[in-house]
Amino acid sequence: MRYTGPKLKLCRREGINLFWTEKYDLSKNHRKLLGWSRMAKISDFGLQLRKKQSAKRMFGLTEKQFVSYYKKAMKMEWILWENMLRLLEMRFDNIVFRSNFARTIMQARQFVWHAHFNVNWKKVNISSYAVKVGDKIELREKMKDSPLYKTLIEEFKEFATKNKAGSITNTKWLEVNWDKLTITVSRVPEKEDFDQVIDIQKIIEFYSK
Repeated sequence: MRYTGPKLKLCRREGINLFWTEKYDLSKNHRKLLGWSRMAKISDFGLQLRKKQSAKRMFGLTEKQFVSYYKKAMKMEWILWENMLRLLEMRFDNIVFRSNFARTIMQARQFVWHAHFNVNWKKVNISSYAVKVGDKIELREKMKDSPLYKTLIEEFKEFATKNKAGSITNTKWLEVNWDKLTITVSRVPEKEDFDQVIDIQKIIEFYSK
């Protein structure tokens, strides 16, 4: 079941900004260290659980969805942790977010659900859709004239160069054309592209028990 309660509460619990926006920035919050101080006192299993919960919430997934990615990654060749992170990063909604076409993963999912984008010139409204190398994502023509995007296009350019939370994953594997409002997946994300906040090793340890 997907969490629908206060997002700031989740960030405080984990001790980090899970959603990369100023709204959930803990640096100005006197309770910002609550999550980290708690982690220092818990068991190895408890730490693994917290790392898993953090990553799951950063991608906005349910437990069932997150486990399914782990199981799928296990069946693939190469390294388990790389497989899992690639599967997560190449979700349609995550790519919309990482390309700064949305302020949060939640907003990106809404945009996808409402069919704001085409993938390879076809309408796709499935947030978990697995985008592949060479795929081209474009904002649909009718959306370019909507009040929402008319006011956001300039802000998109700002988000592309400076994230207000001060940190965002490296997206060199994505090519964004702000004139045509398109995203092209140029390659699969590599180790240096993954969000360093995610402790994938702890997550694997949690599920391998």
